[in-house]
Amino acid sequence: MKLLRVGTAGSERPALLDRDGTTLRDLSGLVPDIDGALLADEDALGRIRSAAEAGGLPVLDAAGERIGAPVARIGKVVCIGLNYHDHAAETGAATPAEPVVFLKAADTVVGPDDTVLVPRGSEKTDWEVELAVVIGRTARCLESPEEALAHIAGYAVAHDVSEREFQIERGGTWDKGKNCETFNPLGPWLVTREEVPDPQALSLRLWVNGELKQNGSTADQIFPVAEVVRYVSHFMTLYPGDVVNTGTPAGVALGQPEPKPYLRAGDVVELEIAGLGRQRQVLKGA
Repeated sequence: MKLLRVGTAGSERPALLDRDGTTLRDLSGLVPDIDGALLADEDALGRIRSAAEAGGLPVLDAAGERIGAPVARIGKVVCIGLNYHDHAAETGAATPAEPVVFLKAADTVVGPDDTVLVPRGSEKTDWEVELAVVIGRTARCLESPEEALAHIAGYAVAHDVSEREFQIERGGTWDKGKNCETFNPLGPWLVTREEVPDPQALSLRLWVNGELKQNGSTADQIFPVAEVVRYVSHFMTLYPGDVVNTGTPAGVALGQPEPKPYLRAGDVVELEIAGLGRQRQVLKGA
């Protein structure tokens, strides 16, 4: 299933993208929202599947409406840095022996086509297309990759926007460059696990002002999706509705020759992952 949320920020309605790829079905008569509580409720998900198969869900006319992040009330966003061989190489970093873990605040998450704000004083705002994993079952100290996969509700496109000066040159941890307002567009859809048989076979692409900048595959991940979830579960508990961003391939501005083409107000960023949908953001000064 492809689940999404439609409407103004804070007032989104749950919806389902029909198998024709264009028609939206209104889920508000079945479930109050798409959040961790829903994703952990197999009975509720089963009702959605049954209603979709029966063809009884009403059409949702969302022409011109905003698409929100596909998951509401996210508890935390866990991120993995330097998780593609080609990205580590382009930035001159050694291949990590273990996953590099950092956090983004849940309030960085916005809709897939919402405006991204360039922070005040920023000179090095950068782009990163990423595969996001959404957790569906509480995960503590998982023992195997197979067990980890069973705790995933589904997958989505994430844009891990980063401010490189704040992240690298201002001391301390990466958090200062990762947690600026609007720095994690998510969606358009949450694609449930059964529709992504192999998360290590997904192509990722990103364009800036129409120019292709990133063109990679999750096959190049240093730590595969299942290992990332298993590993993180040994350091923190993952709850239904939590999001794990699994890293970005080569092609970010940081890895380019000088002068590096960092983002500016007015730039347009578009990104997609095969089967998971497409995002488009216009940047604006904060």
